[in-house]
Amino acid sequence: MVLLDGTASHPRELLGNKGHGIEVMRRHGLPVPPAFCITTEVGLRYLADPRATMDAVWDDVVDRMRWLEAETSRAFGRGPRPLLVSVRSGATQSMPGMMDTILDLGMNDDVEEALAAGGAAAFARDTRQRFDRMYRRIVGMDEHEPVPADPFAQLRAGIEAVFASWDSPRAVAYRTHYGVGKRSGTAVVVQAMVFGNRGPDSGAGVLVSRNPVTGDDEPFGEWLPGGQGDDVVSGSVEVEPITALRDEQPAVYDELIAAAKRLERLASDVQEIEFTVEGGKLWLLQTRDAERSAQAAVRLALHLRHEGLIDDAETLRRVTPAHVQTLLLPALQPEVRLAAKLLARGLPACPGVASGRAYTDVEEALDAAERGESVILVRDHTRPEDVSGMLAAQAIVTEVGGAASHAAVVSRELGRVAVVGCGQGVAASLAGKVITVDGAEGEVREGELRLSAWSESDTAELRELADIARRISPLRAHTAGDHMALDDAAEAAVAAAMAGGHTDVVSATPLIVMLTALRLAGGTAR
Repeated sequence: MVLLDGTASHPRELLGNKGHGIEVMRRHGLPVPPAFCITTEVGLRYLADPRATMDAVWDDVVDRMRWLEAETSRAFGRGPRPLLVSVRSGATQSMPGMMDTILDLGMNDDVEEALAAGGAAAFARDTRQRFDRMYRRIVGMDEHEPVPADPFAQLRAGIEAVFASWDSPRAVAYRTHYGVGKRSGTAVVVQAMVFGNRGPDSGAGVLVSRNPVTGDDEPFGEWLPGGQGDDVVSGSVEVEPITALRDEQPAVYDELIAAAKRLERLASDVQEIEFTVEGGKLWLLQTRDAERSAQAAVRLALHLRHEGLIDDAETLRRVTPAHVQTLLLPALQPEVRLAAKLLARGLPACPGVASGRAYTDVEEALDAAERGESVILVRDHTRPEDVSGMLAAQAIVTEVGGAASHAAVVSRELGRVAVVGCGQGVAASLAGKVITVDGAEGEVREGELRLSAWSESDTAELRELADIARRISPLRAHTAGDHMALDDAAEAAVAAAMAGGHTDVVSATPLIVMLTALRLAGGTAR
């Protein structure tokens, strides 16, 4: 059990990404609601023996709640100044949307009445309804079963539910896809609530310090006046671009951008920040390295290197062979794209082009993929339990949600082409059709369109990466020369060349060969 007060020196492996990010922000004096962390070590013990583990740590949880009360000058579960908390998962590796969160925990009749004082009845009622819906869903209660009024009973059940979500079907499917072992576990972060739904000059949003789709050096994100963070990341509601916050509350926007740049320098990486504005005051809830498309991964690594934030070795560590393979996939030429009928247009969430048949039901999509079909998953918005369908699909299209929504973030993590926010009715209009999704243009067009191939030498950025790799890689690769030729860039072929004592080879994909060699030598494992 660790207080996230800016003085903790525990590693990320113990605090999880969320706890570590909060601790860093608190240490550097940024505006973060107070929080404490139940560590990944406890999480693993919970999975092995839930009841005994909770019994063993419960007194410490209660003690830390008293600390939160003192820090906020509020009282948990009672008025006149009630404290509500969020209970969030915090895995060590990025698992966006795969595990559970409960907001507004500690709500009961007395708290609702206290929140309603002073003419805030609508805020109190909205917060109560949000909590009831989320608590029932996450804890697994029947819709007619009353939510317990005891805030500590809520807290215990909430912590247990978040720990247990480590073994949820979607989390297991996600870890299986990435070959992530079960033994790392998740932490749980308990944090004092701040309220984007409180009224005027309030809201919630997500900011990425640079564009995670294109790699451009520009703020990227979304803002929802009057909402809570779950609204934004779920993708279930329409949101505004982050520039809307600049127009509505310029001082808050400037403070947010300054904090993002500071965090980016501290981490030497692009940051994704969840934030809330309550009555004109900015609060940062979490920060983490941003998920990014393959195109953005290359551009951002080179930009950060040019700015002196990372060295050559780190630049190559951040670009994987899979990123380069994605960039070399055949692309849609303008004349072919424009000749096809436009069926839908939305926000580009992850670049690339994919064709297939549109399915709106996850189970039907899974069945089609098992039959060998190329599947495009089209949904009103994606939910955490849709991850198996997203894994099976070549591309994802949604009716609502922005570029920081669940669909967009998970698509970038999975490397799936994605277009989001295409408008109501799109799922029904596309269902069953063979379509082509262009994640760079944000378009869906009719039919399976012809693509044209690329090579590593076609872009200046890949050529620059290859020049860096030749200075560092234990196996230098060239497009021509009097060296052994590699038939492919598979790990086995690269490992055999290295084991044979070769220092130079010829390959059709020299950058992929060198990145693979570096990974095998332990230089870029991520």
